[in-house]
Amino acid sequence: MELLPSRFAAALPGDPSPDPHPRVVRGALWSAVAPTPVAAPRLLALSEPMAGALGFDAAETASPEFLALFSGNRLPPGLRPLATNYGGHQFGHWAGQLGDGRAILLGERRDREGRHWELQLKGAGPTPYSRQADGRAVLRSSLREFVASEAMHALGVPTTRALCLVASGEAVVRDLLYDGHPRPEPGAIVCRVAPSFLRFGHCELPASRGETALLVALVDHVIATHFPQFDGPHARGDWFSEVARRTGVLMAHWMRVGFVHGVMNTDNLSLLGLTLDYGPFGFLDDVDPAWTPNTTDLPGRRYCYAAQPAVAHWNLSALASALSALFPDDAPLKAGLEAYVEAFHAAQAQAWAGKLGLETWRAEDAALVSALFAALEAIEADFTGFFRRLGDLVGTPGALEAAVADPPAAFAAVLYDPTKAGREAPRLADWLAAYAARLATDPQPPARRQARMAAANPCYVPRNWLLQQAIEAAEQGDLSELRALMAVLEQPYTPQPGAERFAARRPDWARDRPGCSALSCSS
Repeated sequence: MELLPSRFAAALPGDPSPDPHPRVVRGALWSAVAPTPVAAPRLLALSEPMAGALGFDAAETASPEFLALFSGNRLPPGLRPLATNYGGHQFGHWAGQLGDGRAILLGERRDREGRHWELQLKGAGPTPYSRQADGRAVLRSSLREFVASEAMHALGVPTTRALCLVASGEAVVRDLLYDGHPRPEPGAIVCRVAPSFLRFGHCELPASRGETALLVALVDHVIATHFPQFDGPHARGDWFSEVARRTGVLMAHWMRVGFVHGVMNTDNLSLLGLTLDYGPFGFLDDVDPAWTPNTTDLPGRRYCYAAQPAVAHWNLSALASALSALFPDDAPLKAGLEAYVEAFHAAQAQAWAGKLGLETWRAEDAALVSALFAALEAIEADFTGFFRRLGDLVGTPGALEAAVADPPAAFAAVLYDPTKAGREAPRLADWLAAYAARLATDPQPPARRQARMAAANPCYVPRNWLLQQAIEAAEQGDLSELRALMAVLEQPYTPQPGAERFAARRPDWARDRPGCSALSCSS
């Protein structure tokens, strides 16, 4: 169970106080803190791909030592866990110090290719940054993060990963919808894995305090450790442009698979361009660009599906402001923001060319996508299901032409309201006709086009209602739903016999049910 000490802690100033109580920490980027042991840990789930990548064999993952380590009950000698110190803008407003309130970095592990991975326990007890909270997490939120982390990786979306999910054997009290009805829920801990969990907010906090030397040390460490390709007098500017570029690519991926983060605060965006912090996230069921799964974000919908690219740019602007003290003028920062725009539009064009099966992308194709969203919203079509069905039609001679004649019949399995679909059918028929005309100018063998679409449009995503079913079963001690869901999500682009229910549109019972349509930041 060898883990290496954190390079972050070795290189950067830490909190000299051993006080574990919540407090303001200045002049330091981390605080030493140990996990709080739990009563009766039990391994609920393991990501075998992640365990294999980290070099853990089956005997190790089944051992008492593995469970003791990743429940926080026993640490290897010489390991010094820590929580990091950062701030952030929450819903557009500066929130000051935030920090790892329920995340504790155990250390690092080097994989078989020599890459370093940080291993972090989420829900392992309080830290100096927990504010008024207990540092714990419920099974509900931990299971969602575990599944989503590995599912997003399989979808090809840059993301933090998850190694394992451990039940704590203790109850945690949470108010699911912040409506004055707290209740005890089963507690759990998820082990998250990433090259780094550094966020925009790590730079924002020292900048807000005028701790410029600390900010310089942090940025130079990040570059040397995670972006060694940048060196010389322009390294910091090149680094910021790369952060922006990666963020643009990430946004295009989110939009491609219909992912909605739900809490795109600056403390939840990664300096490495990874999807970070799976709280009240969701995947589009019916196409609604204004949809957000986060009840805290209503009615403003700041972080809805359609707003995510613009919010990422806003967050990068906040990061640029924090970094301004490191540059003699703002030219490198402006260049970085421009790099974001360019990277997002290029990645978005590539993503939608794939989703629509186009060999080449033209500027006017953006209007085709806009018209499609309008039609899909009008007929209330399922986002994931529609694009898989469209790929099937494209790959079948004569099927697309038949769909133009009767869209509700062609897409019946992915429509939520047959009456609405019938009323709005001409809108989709017009779009399908325009799409067919566009395909005629982009010649490809049908099988090749269909393969391109199948590689860009998943069959399976971790829909909230599927996760809720797995959560409810797991809370009763039944892990079969979780295991079945994880198995399907390992190959999200491949139709799997017997897994049809995991590709189905959202059932009516889940439309307005908490956990399926509405989630809070405790989710």
